[in-house]
Amino acid sequence: MFRSKRLNSGHLIEADQRYGTRQALGPHAVMLFFTSPAATEPQGYRLHTAWRLFLSAPESDDLPRMLADLTRIAATNIDHTNTTGRWWHPLGPERSMVNGGDMAIGPDAAYVGVGVSTLDSDDGRWYQLARTLREPSATGHRRSAFDLKGRCYLLLTDGTAIDIDRNPHAPLHYDGIRSSKPLDADRPAHWHNPHATLTEQGDYTAREVWRQLTALHHTLAGHLGERPAT
Repeated sequence: MFRSKRLNSGHLIEADQRYGTRQALGPHAVMLFFTSPAATEPQGYRLHTAWRLFLSAPESDDLPRMLADLTRIAATNIDHTNTTGRWWHPLGPERSMVNGGDMAIGPDAAYVGVGVSTLDSDDGRWYQLARTLREPSATGHRRSAFDLKGRCYLLLTDGTAIDIDRNPHAPLHYDGIRSSKPLDADRPAHWHNPHATLTEQGDYTAREVWRQLTALHHTLAGHLGERPAT
């Protein structure tokens, strides 16, 4: 969870710095998660995260549309694998879906999930918020990018869906995490989880994000789970 929040923060700062330039970033990014065995780590594995930031453009400003486009691209690359016999991996080296993070991982790394970082929040859309940072304030107090919220949606191969609300001004006891499955191994078996149907909750836009993210997740998981032995 910390890694996703940190990536969302980094996404925000980079987008703020590039705002108004030819290299302006869009408000959404995609994250891919992998694990590899690591005997020296307490949990026995190491988490790898690769991501893709998108330049600002109509096709990357609409999150459900962007996810649907990525799913179609992934499916096309998978079909190419079936036709040519040349294995495709979303990290590359050919037709890579990412442009940052852990892009070089070992052959024993396993795909464990996909996520989205978005700068749109319940405070407003990113472009609206970015403009307010640059406008004079009637009170004399100017907000900075560090005052803005962010959000992450994650889907894991064990069926867990996680919604992360990154709020820099939240109380210390608030972690902003909602999960469809318990993240605490000590949680009582009879505990009622109000977020068990997380991907069906929220407004239409949120449900559409979950729907398109699920399609991308299933496409990648189905392909990477069939990777031939090396």
